[in-house]
Amino acid sequence: MNQGDTLDRIDLKILRELALDARLSWRDLAERVGLSLTPTLRRVRRLEEQRYILGYAAQLDERRLAGAMSVFVSVTLEKQSEAAFEQFESAIAAEPAVMSCFLMTGEADYNLRVVVPDLDAYHRFLTHTLARIPGVAHINSSFALKTVLLRQAPQL
Repeated sequence: MNQGDTLDRIDLKILRELALDARLSWRDLAERVGLSLTPTLRRVRRLEEQRYILGYAAQLDERRLAGAMSVFVSVTLEKQSEAAFEQFESAIAAEPAVMSCFLMTGEADYNLRVVVPDLDAYHRFLTHTLARIPGVAHINSSFALKTVLLRQAPQL
């Protein structure tokens, strides 16, 4: 939070309602948070300007579009240099099967979440893409058995 940015309970209600349904009409949003339309719109604009709201998106069915198999992949690079990180990150950003990528502390340099339709598709991704990225030294894959919790936004 930036200095001077403060969220009151109405701001938090607005964020909660929009996180649940970003297609909510402005009138319905105003009604749910207990304000008239104009003050609600002003608050939403302020929340956008202060970057609490980064954008609006549809929640897509990942299983139907990308596949039902989530694979968590730890990747260790041969060298931990800025150039090596940039090369890996650039290559991985171009891969549609990679849903998220995190630079990590600890044993692995990166943790990825890869979504594919089946084991054969993951094998192709692993051998034809991930293992061919220059500088990759070690890859460790773990397959998710079940999604227990998947949040799109923090609980407010």
